Amino acid sequence: MSDLPNDDKPEGTARPAPESARTEGWAPPTDAGRAEVEGDGAAKSAPKKAGRKAKPQAPQQTEPAPEPEPAPSADADAEGLIETPPGERIAKAMARAGIASRRDAETMILAGRVSVNGETLTSPARNVTENDRILIDGEPMPSRERSRLWIFHKPRGVVTTARDPEGRQTVFDVLPEDLPRVVAVGRLDINTEGLLLLTNDGGLAKVIAHPDTGWLRRYRVRAHGDTDQAQLDRLAKGVTIDGMEYGPVEATLDRVQGDNVWLTLGLREGKNREVKRILEHLGLSVNRLIRLSFGPFQLGDLEVGLVEEVRTRVLKDQLGKSLAEQAGVDFDSPVRDPIAPFGASRVADRESRSAAPAPARRDAGGGRPPRGTR
Repeated sequence: MSDLPNDDKPEGTARPAPESARTEGWAPPTDAGRAEVEGDGAAKSAPKKAGRKAKPQAPQQTEPAPEPEPAPSADADAEGLIETPPGERIAKAMARAGIASRRDAETMILAGRVSVNGETLTSPARNVTENDRILIDGEPMPSRERSRLWIFHKPRGVVTTARDPEGRQTVFDVLPEDLPRVVAVGRLDINTEGLLLLTNDGGLAKVIAHPDTGWLRRYRVRAHGDTDQAQLDRLAKGVTIDGMEYGPVEATLDRVQGDNVWLTLGLREGKNREVKRILEHLGLSVNRLIRLSFGPFQLGDLEVGLVEEVRTRVLKDQLGKSLAEQAGVDFDSPVRDPIAPFGASRVADRESRSAAPAPARRDAGGGRPPRGTR
């Protein structure tokens, strides 16, 4: 149904002016005779009496009609009713400060652990700015840290999640203790190993992982079965499996080793279990999957379980101006020491994890300098 007004004709049509009321040439808008014609039809010329000559009447002086005030537009009303307060959501500000994930921050707010300018919050629907005084469990919230990115060599057998309902070991259980609170850029399956990007900036993680960013993700694959390069080349046009469309895949047959083949695959979407489903479609069963690179960042010779930070200058150059603006990164704030856990729940969580047997891994320090791209 169209929102445009109907082109209906007006209910009445103006009658032509009688000869006696017509004037020669231009008449001002306040002309009485013209008003009779251009009015709404209620004012009409008085009928003449037979045998008597109508007395000329002085034209009435009428005040010009005031111009109607323009009605306020719907947009103006909407702007007045839905005015967005300055700043950003409190949960987002807490996440950028390294306190907790947005979801955990919202839980802390609902529990009454966060106050803004002396007011204890009961809802995360609150925007804050740098001028607001934010307390968490009675302690001032730390200032935002510089946006940072790390390369982690994920081992097999750990899940990419903060908390696993099945009690399995997570990526965050095996990270160095001196690492600040970080989030993973995308996910790797429990048995997938190799490069996993970590960042302290949720906005940066979202932009890097988004398919529209178009960064190539390259994998080394060992699979049981038989294939040839001609079959792999057909993946360059994409493939549809069980109604799911997968984008173009760069696939190369590296070598045949007994009943297995070694492949190198490059894709840009990163859908759930994408590599395994595509190769199963070709009759191959994946038994080892290693991510070698994500966009410009390479795994290189980084050992399993180790972490290396990408230099700020390298990260800034690789993102470029457009992606940096989309992510809302901060390259000017200082790097600060890791934050002590806020609240008894997080302290207990950390103590329970430290009481568990430590995984076999090397410390990520090692005196190695931060890495860039190779």
